[in-house]
Amino acid sequence: MQIRFGILTLSDRSARGERQDESGPALASYILAENCVLTRSLILPDDESSIRETLIQWADSNEFDIILTTGSTGFAPRDVAPEATRAVIQKEAQGLTEFMRAESLKKTKHAILSRAVAGIRGETLIINLPGSPKAAVENLSFIFSVLPHAVQLLRDEPDVEAGH
Repeated sequence: MQIRFGILTLSDRSARGERQDESGPALASYILAENCVLTRSLILPDDESSIRETLIQWADSNEFDIILTTGSTGFAPRDVAPEATRAVIQKEAQGLTEFMRAESLKKTKHAILSRAVAGIRGETLIINLPGSPKAAVENLSFIFSVLPHAVQLLRDEPDVEAGH
C-alpha cells in the first residue's frame, strides 16, 4: 500500500523567502525513502485562516491520506497550527501526539512545550510536527510504523482487522 502525503511548512520567514525551508524537504526525503508518495508540498505563513483553508481543501480533495504540517506548534504568538488543525478536524488522534511527545522527552525536555495536534478530517489524517528538520523527522519516525494501519482504517478496507 502506498501512502499519499502532503507537507505544509508553516513559517512566516520561509513564506517570505527570508529563510530556506529545511523541514519540508527533510520530511519529503523521509517519506520517499519509506516508499510513500509525496502528492504536494507548500509553504504558508503562520496565518490561521490560510492554514485552515489549505487543510480543508487538501483533506476534502481525496488526494492525500496524510497531511503533515511542520512548524507553528510552539508558544510564539504566531504559532497557530494546533488551532487551525482543531478547527478543521472531525476527530482528534491524541495517541499519536502523546506518543511523539513521550518519545521526544527522552531526547529533550523542550518536548513539553509542543502543542502539536493530530486528527482526522474525512478519510485524511492531519499531523502537526515541530518546525526543526531534525525534530520533524524524529517525530514522524516515532509514529511511522502505525500509519499504514491508520490509513487502512480510514479507507475502511475490508481486511483491515485481519491479524488483530
